[in-house]
Amino acid sequence: MISPYFLHTERLGLRLWSPDDFAPAWALWGDPEVTGRIGGPFSERQVRERLEREIATQEAHGVQYWPVFLRTTGRHIGCCGLRPYNLDASVYALGFHLRLACWGHGYAGEAARAVIDHAFGVLGARALFAGHHPENDPSRRLLAKLGFRYTHDELYPPTGIEHPSYLLTREESGA
Repeated sequence: MISPYFLHTERLGLRLWSPDDFAPAWALWGDPEVTGRIGGPFSERQVRERLEREIATQEAHGVQYWPVFLRTTGRHIGCCGLRPYNLDASVYALGFHLRLACWGHGYAGEAARAVIDHAFGVLGARALFAGHHPENDPSRRLLAKLGFRYTHDELYPPTGIEHPSYLLTREESGA
């Protein structure tokens, strides 16, 4: 059997979004608890547009916030991936969103480590940028654990506020 996942960990599989993935996209980005700190809540139309943007970003740049699944059950648990940030300098932005029932199980860190390895190993990234809502302490702690260092606060237009921002270089990652 061929795996649908282009990236995987012991527990998780990541694949590309497809136009048929509205149900898992809605379960994730339609949840106000999940999206409250990233500019949500989002309407059905906004989630459909988000799914279309993810697919377009993959086609244009070879990256997206890939959907993440439990390998044992195939259950969708969220997304983790990359966005173009400063491609002239080979810098991508790392991000992850998990469904509420999946918080606190270590999935975000596990998926993020796989994406970081992919970014530095396959894509040849020189650095990764990441940010989080100022009230999101679990994301702050995870970014520190992953080796990101705080660099500045940056306006995040969807929330309209400054978000703490971080960088992880290839050298700092050990890649």
